Amino acid sequence: MSLGKQRVGLFGGTFDPIHFGHINLALAILEAHRLDHVIFCPASVSPFKDTTPPKASKEHRKEMLQLALKPIPMFSLLNAELNREGVSYTIDTIKDVLNDARAQKKEVDLFLMLGEDALRHFHRWKDVEEIVHLAPPLTGSRLTGSVHSFEMLSPFVVDALRKGMTQIPVMEISSTVIRDRLAKRLYCGHFVPANVLEYIHSNQLYLE
Repeated sequence: MSLGKQRVGLFGGTFDPIHFGHINLALAILEAHRLDHVIFCPASVSPFKDTTPPKASKEHRKEMLQLALKPIPMFSLLNAELNREGVSYTIDTIKDVLNDARAQKKEVDLFLMLGEDALRHFHRWKDVEEIVHLAPPLTGSRLTGSVHSFEMLSPFVVDALRKGMTQIPVMEISSTVIRDRLAKRLYCGHFVPANVLEYIHSNQLYLE
């Protein structure tokens, strides 16, 4: 990371498992917005998936992320949400990251990295106005212009979302599809890093 004030992206998700689509989105947004670093923060339980928790355990998802991120020096892993009990809220993680930076006397501009699918529920996120104020969103999009409907969000949030829309080369990869293919013993090396796939097979994950 460069000296002085850092531009840092925060990328949350269940990562069940992490795949090339996640890595592509993070790299593309990092390069487009000249970020110094991206923090991957796996959720314990997402507020929108509390009835369908992750298939892999916290420990397995953490190990898979570590394997996937290790070759990329601009990426790191944050365990904050895995260490919390119950549902994970992004606003709490954002505050943790900023408080930690202040405690270490580091100057940080924090940005929330989103996949386009996250916009469907963004109006339901806890303290969404404060999220946008503390960590302006950067969304990887298939299109140069926003075609999303934001009627349920305030003008402040809508303006921030539109400013952060970033056209990237989107990879159509789904963790759900990967899990289904793994359960059927189908090849997944085109979706998942080789070391992660080896870990999945070694630990017999996603077989049911």
